[in-house]
Amino acid sequence: MSVALRTEADLKALAAHGAEELGWDTPAEEVIAWVARNFDVSQAAVACSMADAVLPHLVSQQFSGVDVLFLETGYHFTETHVTRNEVAEQLDINIVDVMPELTVAEQAAEFGKDLFGRDPAQCCAMRKMDPLKKALSGYQVWFTGVRRDEAPTRTNTPLITWDHVHNLVKISPLAAWTFDDLLDYAGEHQVPVNMLLSNGYPSIGCQPCTRPVAPGEDPRAGRWAGLAKTECGIHQ
Repeated sequence: MSVALRTEADLKALAAHGAEELGWDTPAEEVIAWVARNFDVSQAAVACSMADAVLPHLVSQQFSGVDVLFLETGYHFTETHVTRNEVAEQLDINIVDVMPELTVAEQAAEFGKDLFGRDPAQCCAMRKMDPLKKALSGYQVWFTGVRRDEAPTRTNTPLITWDHVHNLVKISPLAAWTFDDLLDYAGEHQVPVNMLLSNGYPSIGCQPCTRPVAPGEDPRAGRWAGLAKTECGIHQ
């Protein structure tokens, strides 16, 4: 069957087959190779928060010119924008800036200033989750940089699964990697890395909702600090 004509049922079956074939800890390059055998580059997207460019670099080795989705929330650190621009310049990829429907000013006018402090779930939904869902509707498979060592909520992350929220195949080739693996790869291949990673920010989100992490803390302890919230909702 032509990859362009696949139904949702076809894609679900393919995801299940891939998960069984690749198991739990297949090397990232082999996971990406499986995707390359089953999808065209026009059907694939890479989600990247611009904490680093390891995932875009890995995927671009087998998917030249792949779309890399960057959620432009309007609240990013300057260092994150610097990394985004370095990635666009240095890698064989196509950056797609995914924008919310409302600017920060428009959101403040409609919902009140600093919604992130009063209702972070709603803010994440409007500035991350809803725009991403709309952007992913044009693809059949997406790559994420989720790692199992990042947080207790991510310890069971599979390499391949069916994404019921976005209705496409979800690939997490770095799931079995550690933070040190990430930095080692970035150093070896001279891949852009957000400067905040070496300044106490192992997990980087929007500036108002991210703080440095103390030694020994969970890597995502700096996200929405002081709140029960640990995920923006994209990977739940």
